Amino acid sequence: MTTTATEVTVPDIGAFENVPIIEVHVKAGDQVNEEDPLVTLESDKATMDVPAPLAGQVLDVLVKVGDEVSTGSPILTIGAGDGAVAPPPTLVEQQEPEPSAPAPPARAPETAPRDAQVPVHAAEPPRPQAPSGAARDFTGLHASPSVRRTARELGVDLAAVTGTGPKGRITKDDLLSFLHGPSPAAAAPAAQAAAGTGIPEIPAQDFTQFGSVQTRPLSRIAKLSGPHLHRSWLNIPHVTHNDDADITVLEAYRKELDGAARSDGYRVTLLAFLMKASVSGLKQYPAFNSSLSPEKDSLILKNYYNIGVAVDTPDGLVVPVIRDVDRKGIIELSRELGDTSARARDGKLEVADLQGGTFTISSLGGIGGTAFTPIVNAPEVAILGVVRSAMKPVWDGAEFVPRLLLPLSLSYDHRVIDGALAARFARHLCHVLEDPRRLIL
Repeated sequence: MTTTATEVTVPDIGAFENVPIIEVHVKAGDQVNEEDPLVTLESDKATMDVPAPLAGQVLDVLVKVGDEVSTGSPILTIGAGDGAVAPPPTLVEQQEPEPSAPAPPARAPETAPRDAQVPVHAAEPPRPQAPSGAARDFTGLHASPSVRRTARELGVDLAAVTGTGPKGRITKDDLLSFLHGPSPAAAAPAAQAAAGTGIPEIPAQDFTQFGSVQTRPLSRIAKLSGPHLHRSWLNIPHVTHNDDADITVLEAYRKELDGAARSDGYRVTLLAFLMKASVSGLKQYPAFNSSLSPEKDSLILKNYYNIGVAVDTPDGLVVPVIRDVDRKGIIELSRELGDTSARARDGKLEVADLQGGTFTISSLGGIGGTAFTPIVNAPEVAILGVVRSAMKPVWDGAEFVPRLLLPLSLSYDHRVIDGALAARFARHLCHVLEDPRRLIL
């Protein structure tokens, strides 16, 4: 018997011409039902499926993905059959695993409702199903009408599906992959994300569509320090403890020393006192002067006290290290800080100047603020942030008296230091700073 071939052409698509084909759903020899999608077209404004006009067998496919068509363009030929063939397996049926054990006795057909629940990957929690008949809004998503329809039937949120087709289009294969769950090969990126890596990038955006822009390259320092800070923030569970130190007496003493130092060409700043106070705290609480071992099962306690000091330069923030702070006095530290800060601003620091720190101080006192969360400078486990001191009324038991208070912000690695230890360390700093004589103990 001769099979009558019916040529299927693009239906009336209005004024659109040269519309690209983005999906071809069938191949020669496939059986199709009436209204089954054959190809998917995408214009600048709409996506549409070309349906089969009758049931039968595809004889020849005349187009491929990427071809451009208009109204009346031939797509394929179909040989009419005696009737519609059985519908192809749905995506739900394609998900059902092969039976591994004898099935229980089948119920009578008229009393056995079809199980429409989508089996999921064993290692994955069940995905929520859309309420029966509920409409899902897939506006703005890149997917053909047939894929959208199937997603609605299955209760799949297309926004959660990653498209692998042209221009990020979501295909039926993408739906299948989503329902199957991640493959073993895809589990590695997930594990990396759990460990603090593999974080999805922020999507690129064309800002010129909103107005005029200009691009300024990052400084060399910013390019180097940015990834280091990002890595520290992702890998370290940060907690910040805040406290206030009464530096009324200390500030009066600092001003005396600074007045004498000016004539010698250097300055005595609060930073030198903070460094000495920090060393006192590090000796009292050695966990703050440590690093977590690479295996994360022990602490490496350091018997030296090298303090990193954040310095603001025209090209960005750098952290030179002042070595052996425990062996130096306030005057020696002040001179060294002045020299190191000048070399940092002039870009003359060497690699050795930036290595070997055990604890870091970031001071914003010359600028302002009330508190902040400094990022731990890994592999260190803590960092001290200070902002501008302020005169405030303090109750002394009988009356309010003006006292100069210095806000302290102590960030720490919670894997090594707990909240109680952090509070004790901060209190120790405050205690030492309240009386400069305690710095020599």
